[in-house]
Amino acid sequence: MNGSRIAAVGHYQPAKVLTNEDLAGLVDTSDEWIRSRVGIRTRHIAGPDEPVDELAAHAAAKALAAAGLAPGDIDLVLVATSTAVDRSPNMAARVAARLGIPRPAAMDVNVVCAGFTHALATADHTVRAGAATRALVIGADKMSEVTDWSDRTTCVLVGDGAGAAVVEACPDGVEPGISPVLWGSLPEMGHAVRIEGQPARFAQEGQSVYRWATTQLPPLARQACERAGLTPADLAAVVLHQANLRIIEPLAQKIGAVNAVVARDVTESGNTSAASIPLAFSKLVEQGAVSAGDPVLLFGFGGNLSYAGQVVRCP
Repeated sequence: MNGSRIAAVGHYQPAKVLTNEDLAGLVDTSDEWIRSRVGIRTRHIAGPDEPVDELAAHAAAKALAAAGLAPGDIDLVLVATSTAVDRSPNMAARVAARLGIPRPAAMDVNVVCAGFTHALATADHTVRAGAATRALVIGADKMSEVTDWSDRTTCVLVGDGAGAAVVEACPDGVEPGISPVLWGSLPEMGHAVRIEGQPARFAQEGQSVYRWATTQLPPLARQACERAGLTPADLAAVVLHQANLRIIEPLAQKIGAVNAVVARDVTESGNTSAASIPLAFSKLVEQGAVSAGDPVLLFGFGGNLSYAGQVVRCP
């Protein structure tokens, strides 16, 4: 019961970049319209030959390399995704096969945009219980595959990508690097964010999500800090689900993290659903915007009107 920590992170995005100007050629929109409403400039789009598990495996391989570990060192693989096309084999098993991880427990976690922070908490709990020693926790989504590219209210939002973290047990005497999670949902409001139908399509009630995120989530994010024994002012960085810059900025301000770097990767990557938090966090680490040991709040929210947040120590 020593707790766990993040040993390393990694991320991956497809090479193709779709700009606002490109979208203006598809639907009735403009760069100014998109920037003023959601703050997004570009997004990365995977091709038909780039499935979700490939995006996930690239990010996971980078996290493994950064941790100095081999595939055989991993005994649990968790993939947070809501855009898996097939039911079996699941994404986690496919990623394990791609990386050559022998005999891991392999599970998918579908909590849409809050998927990564749910999966991270699950890995932490599993390690604390002694059921695993090292886990790969991945958020990966191919939102372009569930998007109606004729609907200007949703197609301007989405992007594809993956982010990953290696979670390991803390040595004796070392403080846990993943604090207790605060999580929950409003299932009666699940209709506000949807990926459903045949073929599956992403839709949302934008104003409902905006009001919920900017009014109801700030006190919950502060509670996540309290569970870590910190105040928001102690945070070095805040990584919220990268949904919309008009949600991220007021939410970060209301949390009260006055000294924190606020991740704004949504401007470059769009909304990548479960990938957005690990993708943005990995970029902050790569850019040197945060240092080893810094406290960082990760807070996911979205589909099912679910939320999950925890403070982690930067690897």
